[in-house]
Amino acid sequence: YFWFTVAVIPSQMHDMLSPRLRQQVVKQLASQNVLRAAINLSNMLLVTGKDPVTNDPTGVAPAFAKRIADALGVDLKLVPFAHPNLVCDAALDDLWDICLVGADPLRSEHIEFTQPYCEIRATLMVRDVAVKCLTDVDRPDKKVVVKGGGAYDLWLQGHMKHPEILSRTETLDESFERFCNDTSIDALAGLRSKLTDDLVRHNASMGANGCRFQIVEEDFMSVQQAVGCRKVGEDYKVAANWLDAFICQSIADGIVAELIQEYKVDGKLFVARPK
Repeated sequence: YFWFTVAVIPSQMHDMLSPRLRQQVVKQLASQNVLRAAINLSNMLLVTGKDPVTNDPTGVAPAFAKRIADALGVDLKLVPFAHPNLVCDAALDDLWDICLVGADPLRSEHIEFTQPYCEIRATLMVRDVAVKCLTDVDRPDKKVVVKGGGAYDLWLQGHMKHPEILSRTETLDESFERFCNDTSIDALAGLRSKLTDDLVRHNASMGANGCRFQIVEEDFMSVQQAVGCRKVGEDYKVAANWLDAFICQSIADGIVAELIQEYKVDGKLFVARPK
């Protein structure tokens, strides 16, 4: 797990922010009074639709970005990206001011991440009921397929004893199809919510005598969805600390839980668990 320390802050964000501090944060993050928020469109739990008028993405991540902009007293511009890697690759290109993606040390060279505001649990789909956890397939003679470039793929690369057994696909659906069609693959690594949906459809389509898969009970990690700012300018640390405090207060005030319920992803997306 990729955990962050949660700080204790006052009950009201506006009380905490002096005019001088707010001015510093706005200057760093929204110098033109517009906060540009990079949104990862491939995360179907954080982006669940489109605004029928503006065509902007809607969901927990865009709504949380709006809360941040409102707290700063600036306008919001959503900057959509097809994949989180593209968000991170653009950190040096001045295309966004904050990003809402899965936090991972491998993404932090040019991005200062906050503590997570929500998390998505990742696990395995397997063929063999004897497989109970990641350790059971983390062996040279096993094969695991995963959608490449996601936060849980990065976690697997950094934590598995045998990451060479991983094979990657471009999309979630492709990874599931490869697992179904290639019987030499022992496990599919993915988000629990997506794997659960795929499993229900697959087992229903196979009938009583078909090949049925299982999802292990144990999660191998949780994708920690955080806010990041670019490591540029004199005050990016000040801005990151403000964002961190805002997240802490939003969790404490129930705002994150409310957004999860509003966009009907409760039971799939969870308020981040502080440690």
